[in-house]
Amino acid sequence: MKKILCFFHNIILSLRKVDFLGPLALRLYLAPIFWMAGMNKFSDLNSTIEWFGNTQWGLGLPFPTLLATLAAGTEVLGAVFLVAGFGVRWISIPLMMVMLMAMITVHMEHGWLAIAHQSSEAHTRLNGFLGWLSENHPGRHGYITELGTPIMLNNGIEFSATYFIMLLTLLFTGAGRYLSLDFWVNRRLRC
Repeated sequence: MKKILCFFHNIILSLRKVDFLGPLALRLYLAPIFWMAGMNKFSDLNSTIEWFGNTQWGLGLPFPTLLATLAAGTEVLGAVFLVAGFGVRWISIPLMMVMLMAMITVHMEHGWLAIAHQSSEAHTRLNGFLGWLSENHPGRHGYITELGTPIMLNNGIEFSATYFIMLLTLLFTGAGRYLSLDFWVNRRLRC
C-alpha cells in the first residue's frame, strides 16, 4: 500500500514542472472579462457616470465620475496586466475591490444565482414568451432558438464572487513561472 501511495505522490510532485499553467489559465480567463467590462464602461462613460450616481434608477453612489472612471480604468489596466503577467499580485487587489463593490451594489439583492433557476418566475415568463412566439411567429421563434435555448439572467453575485475567488488565488500564487513578466522581473532582481 505504501508503494502505491508513494507512486501517486511522486506523480503529483512531478506536476510542479507545469504548475505555471494554473495561474496562466486564470489570468487568460479573467483578462477578456475585465477588458470588456472596462471598455463597455468607457465606451459611454457619461451613461456609466449617470448610472453610478443616480439614486432613482442607478446605484446612487457618491462621487460617480471618480468611481466610474476608477472602476473602468482598473478593469482595463487589470486586463492588460493579467495578460502580460505583470504586477499580478498588485492589480489583483483593486480588481477584487471592484468585484466586491459589484457584488454589494449591483448583484446582492438578486441572491446567488447569475442565471435564473428553471422554477423561477423569470424562467416561467421566458417560457411563456417563447411559447407565444412559437405559436404566433414560428419563423422568429426558430431564429431565436436555432443557436440554443435562451436563458434568463438572474443577475446574482455568482459570477462576481467567482471572479473574486480567482483573483484571490492569483494574489496568493502570483502570475506563475515562465510566461509572465513578473517571473522574469523577479528573476532579474533576484527577489
